Amino acid sequence: MALANDGIRRLLVDTGEPRTWVSVRTDLVTALLGVWFGIGLMIDAWAHSNLDSELETFFTPWHAAFYSGFAAVSGWIIWQVWRNVRAGRQGLAAVPQGYLAGLVAVPAFAAFGFADMMWHTILGIETSIDILFSPSHLGLVTSMLLIITTPLRSAWNAPDVGAGPTLGRLLPALIGLAFATTLVSLFLSYGDALQWRAGRIVEAFSLLDDGGADRLATTIALTNIVLLAPVLLLVRRWRLPFGSVTIMYALAVLMPGAQTAFDNVPILVSVVAGGLAADVLILWLRPSAGRRFAFWAFAGLSSFATWSLYIGFAAATGGGLPDTPELWTGAPIVAGLIGLLLGALFLPNEVSLPGAPDLPDKADRAGPVDTPVDDRA
Repeated sequence: MALANDGIRRLLVDTGEPRTWVSVRTDLVTALLGVWFGIGLMIDAWAHSNLDSELETFFTPWHAAFYSGFAAVSGWIIWQVWRNVRAGRQGLAAVPQGYLAGLVAVPAFAAFGFADMMWHTILGIETSIDILFSPSHLGLVTSMLLIITTPLRSAWNAPDVGAGPTLGRLLPALIGLAFATTLVSLFLSYGDALQWRAGRIVEAFSLLDDGGADRLATTIALTNIVLLAPVLLLVRRWRLPFGSVTIMYALAVLMPGAQTAFDNVPILVSVVAGGLAADVLILWLRPSAGRRFAFWAFAGLSSFATWSLYIGFAAATGGGLPDTPELWTGAPIVAGLIGLLLGALFLPNEVSLPGAPDLPDKADRAGPVDTPVDDRA
């Protein structure tokens, strides 16, 4: 008991040292364990979408994949704190920069997981849209978002990242934010344009009397915001290296792909191509927090390019262009205008952020930060 009380005191009594950053290697491990966590959820989402009749209990292989990922990433986050405690730090001083929210979310996720088990035991297994509104599921996804975006928060003000980080240095943050995007898309599945198949897209924009055009136009608008908002957050903060948006979009399409058993690959590929177009636009326009009009132009043009490719790939693989030209020509324009509006909301005025791309390049030359604590085995 005395040892337990001493351990609790060491965790809660802050020794007051400045909190340190972990190394990029540590962030990468956090991100990759978050991939395990995220893919476990995708497997579970696939099972709920395709194996309804087999989901009769909480204890399934799909839940095992999901919760084992949680155990792995949460154990790693706790280990980072414990290493600092062993080195003599206590309280907040033991928590690395960017890791506090993820640490707090670990017990919250466990509590919601227990609540989810009891919910399923008492009320049964959801097999339809009700799964997206279950209070226990909403608690799980909220706490999961905090856990898997830990590498993003860690990199946000890290002194070795600078204004224009390399792709390798920013990769853990990109992975974490991309998987967070998949979580949002999962819980907005009823409005996800990436789950539509090419033939159905062509049909919906050809027949105006079955309601399909209304639903598709709505899902394009919503999915456009889900995909673009995380990218604008990063562009406002850093000068993104080429390939960043392509990576994010390639990871973002995995969730709708899993839910449809990858029966709509051309549509998923079109979105990845949209990410590549966005990377080209970043090279051309150089958007940043200090270049407001370039930022707005990127937001609008990248949206227009993504959804033009979406319509183009659907037409190429789904039987030709839709019969209503106003819809297939106007939908990408509407998406571009929504992107422009979102850009204006993200950056109404030019600002200078610490280490932002509009500051002198000396910020780019900051050396790597690996504290002695982070390099210990």
